[in-house]
Amino acid sequence: MITTSLCSLLDIDFPIINAPMTGTATSELATAVSKAGAFGMIGATLTPDPSWLKEQIQAVREKTDKPFGVGFISSATSMERNIDAALEAKVDAISHSFADPTPFIEQAKGSGVKVFAQVQTMADAKKAVIAGADVIVAQGNEAGGHTSYLGTMSFVRAVVKIAGDIPVVAAGGIADGPGLASALMLGAEGAWIGTRFVASLEWAGPEWLKGQVILADADDTVLTKVYDLVTDAPFPVDTVGDRVIKNSFTDTWHGREQEMMAHQNELREDVASASASGDATTAPIRAGTASGLISSIEPASYILREIVSRAEDILKNRTQKLLSG
Repeated sequence: MITTSLCSLLDIDFPIINAPMTGTATSELATAVSKAGAFGMIGATLTPDPSWLKEQIQAVREKTDKPFGVGFISSATSMERNIDAALEAKVDAISHSFADPTPFIEQAKGSGVKVFAQVQTMADAKKAVIAGADVIVAQGNEAGGHTSYLGTMSFVRAVVKIAGDIPVVAAGGIADGPGLASALMLGAEGAWIGTRFVASLEWAGPEWLKGQVILADADDTVLTKVYDLVTDAPFPVDTVGDRVIKNSFTDTWHGREQEMMAHQNELREDVASASASGDATTAPIRAGTASGLISSIEPASYILREIVSRAEDILKNRTQKLLSG
């Protein structure tokens, strides 16, 4: 069995955390992941009312006593009540992303709640180290959704070198056993996986979107700002982009952002309508380059077993073969 310091810290069997995808990583996914032996995460919505999040936390606790957490897009406004609700509920961990983690780490001190800091740059990684994050999630730009410009392999390794005793978790482009094994060999203590869990039975997003992930190949995504600009998304201006599966909308407007913004109101309505109706030619389909590794929709527990068993096999047998000569 693969055991790392992350497993010990979080009291889990498998060094895997599901990405807290906003509003779609619900109690159902978090419960399934935690019950299977990994660390389940709820992705908080961007609304200031914490009622939904409280219901989701309670729903997990009604189904399992295994550890789990909540993740926030911390650059969004009016998150204070949601963060307070997670702390008051004493979830096992809170993840903060796209913001300086320092005040959030200070806020959580003494609560018993661990703080994960998701970082995309070395400057942010250094802030997380100084602030004393319990876990640092180093996200490379192969990740689906919002990310920066550094590749997962080099970035994870660079963060491991400065993190000291803080466990580093690799994120971006990991969807199978070889990906987990690679992350561990870089010095990471686990993997943060999003796109693979989009194609799970328990992911709460629309079925048509899961189908698009299955159909996509590794080179079918683009890192763009078109959707953020049209919808005034609450991400820092230095965020490089939003990795989505290419479609007619991105083909039309990526690289023509200034012209696009002259039609912002009209296009915002088009995007909202397409998202509601399942029109994949216009709606954003956030997914990473790992889409090319995914060919089926499976229960989260099955996905976890497959990833871990394949990683164990690689770490046992592949290394022996490489060193046997």
